[in-house]
Amino acid sequence: MYTQLSDQIWEFAETRFEEFQSADLLCDALEKEGFTVKKGIAGLETGFVASYGSAHPVIAILGEYDALAGLSQEAHSNSFDPIIKNGNGHGCGHNLLGVGSLAAAIAVKDYMKEHNLAGTVKFFGCPAEESGYGKTFMARDGFFKDVDAAFSWHPATMNAVMNCTANAVIHAHFKFKGRSSHAAASPHLGRSALDAVELMNVGVNYLREHMIDEARIHYAVTNTGGLAPNVVQADAEVTYLIRAPKPYQTKELYDRVVDCARGAALMTQTKVDYEIQGSCHNLIPNLTLEKVMHQYMQEIGATPVTEQDINYAKTIYETLTDEDKRSAALQVGKQGASQLAKRPIADFIAPFSEKETFMGGSTDVADVSWNVPTAQCVTSTWAFGTPFHTWQAVAQGKESYAHNAMLLAGKAIACTAISTLENTELLENAKKELLERLEGEAYVPLIPKELKPPKSKQTVYQTI
Repeated sequence: MYTQLSDQIWEFAETRFEEFQSADLLCDALEKEGFTVKKGIAGLETGFVASYGSAHPVIAILGEYDALAGLSQEAHSNSFDPIIKNGNGHGCGHNLLGVGSLAAAIAVKDYMKEHNLAGTVKFFGCPAEESGYGKTFMARDGFFKDVDAAFSWHPATMNAVMNCTANAVIHAHFKFKGRSSHAAASPHLGRSALDAVELMNVGVNYLREHMIDEARIHYAVTNTGGLAPNVVQADAEVTYLIRAPKPYQTKELYDRVVDCARGAALMTQTKVDYEIQGSCHNLIPNLTLEKVMHQYMQEIGATPVTEQDINYAKTIYETLTDEDKRSAALQVGKQGASQLAKRPIADFIAPFSEKETFMGGSTDVADVSWNVPTAQCVTSTWAFGTPFHTWQAVAQGKESYAHNAMLLAGKAIACTAISTLENTELLENAKKELLERLEGEAYVPLIPKELKPPKSKQTVYQTI
């Protein structure tokens, strides 16, 4: 069943906030298993929560199912081969992620039923992880207030328990308004919004010298104001991702980026409007739960891979650049990299390290982790060295080793969740650790109270 569900979601390949078929498929499966499903939570059209049980402890299991634009790709291929030019594809493996978490939730439910175990298991259908921040909207609206512990996982190239933190991020959009004119006959009468965008970007580039090393700022010009060079562009837009290790650092950096926008508008005599469109906090790890999850991963063990799996993974590995291979090697050491280059599927469980690592990217699981003790694992759904968000990741989304790794994650989550339900001391220690890590800070969402998740085009068409 789970393999079929994952492959169907791979076929749907729906991007952020538009995962209607994927969400409905998961909801149907959960309802058939006796879960009570509530759709459209936190204003998210494709978000939902499915519950079984009615008592505490309450365990949350997080599932994602959004794809990425521009990554359409044939399955089982070892070359770039789009199904649809510029179409969508599951380049982050969320077809596997959502279904692996679904398997965990159903396993916990079955165990609770068989052993008459008190508690509640909730599966959160989390849309728009890719720059949509679905979980942030859920956390802001209080959907994790009654949860005692949360679990998730992510496709990767190794089998391991995550003990890392990640950058907080603010996603902001800037719209400049100027005045059009003939660029040759009367340029003095025009006020270029595109000039303002370019000046803002230059200002932010100079800002990079004066921010902390761990911070990141990225931008994309989303509207250049037209294609005619002999017209002064009256409208132009740019979108920014602003990251830093702590939420307050991110907010401070965002304010400085806003000043760059204001300065650009002043220099060009244009007007600028801006808004925060999404955000997430830094990730808070939880050693208490992570150690238990790692213990279960070791006991379960990685699924053996076949020679057919290895041979296909080799063809994927050979498509990677030397830079990709060197980057992957740094994560496992010289000896490990040498072994995995020959057999590029990790069929072992990596040792657990209490030394916390830092991930430069961001995840909306972080907003959950600020509200409730949270643990995650990764499993080897992809060949060693496979970069995230690539055609190679999409191509491997239906492989047998990807399905097996998906179920390994589901088993590890289920076992850890059941231990949390049965062991009051474990749960209390996990909650105590979270409070210690927060050091008295309360969760304050970085997104404004009035911000609503965007409505999909599908909904607009239905309304018309």
